[in-house]
Amino acid sequence: MSRKSKFLATWKTLPRQLRRVIVSVIGFTLIVLGLLLIVLPGPFTIPFLVLGLAILALEFAWADRMLDQVKAQGKKVDPRKLLKRKPKNPEPN
Repeated sequence: MSRKSKFLATWKTLPRQLRRVIVSVIGFTLIVLGLLLIVLPGPFTIPFLVLGLAILALEFAWADRMLDQVKAQGKKVDPRKLLKRKPKNPEPN
């Protein structure tokens, strides 16, 4: 039995309300941390938000739907456009 299957087997033996509390605390903590990193100096804002949403999606249907929307929007982003530098305006002669 792999570690993941052992974890899932143990996870499913917990009462549903306890699982929801654990998922809520961890998920919302990561989301709040991601939101704080928007205003505080620091990298990695979006991964904390998405990870918190993914954790909440384990137990909540609304978070699963929201995560699907985030994935759909993420597929629209072209990373080549994000990394492309805009040319500097040439100085007039």
